[in-house]
Amino acid sequence: MSAKPAAKTVVSRPLSPFMLGQYYRFQISSLLSITHRITGVGLALGTVFLAVWVMSAVAGPAAFARFAWFARSPLGLLLLLGWSWALLFHLCNGVRHLVWDAGYAFEKKSVDAGGIIVVAASLVLTAAVWATAYLLPVH
Repeated sequence: MSAKPAAKTVVSRPLSPFMLGQYYRFQISSLLSITHRITGVGLALGTVFLAVWVMSAVAGPAAFARFAWFARSPLGLLLLLGWSWALLFHLCNGVRHLVWDAGYAFEKKSVDAGGIIVVAASLVLTAAVWATAYLLPVH
């Protein structure tokens, strides 16, 4: 005689847990994790922009003038601003991960404070880079 298998209990849970949504409470570390991935993709796409800049410089003055016109347009400036923020956010969040890799700042308060510091530092550094770029004299 074989034993009868136990009845399965059906639990209503998501098949694939997402960090944000109706099943989980908001946490800044979750948002920063997603943002870190998105900025990584943005940096890869921004690298194409930089490659086009270099190729236009090599292609000659006319090609470079066309690129410079686009880079100075509102859309070009917005893309450069977004790319520079993504770079600095990714850098700051990478430093935060290095601190974690060293075994520090795992307490909830430290994780939350670190997230706020990352966002604030990335915004301040981006503003500093752009202010410096616009304040330096062009020769």
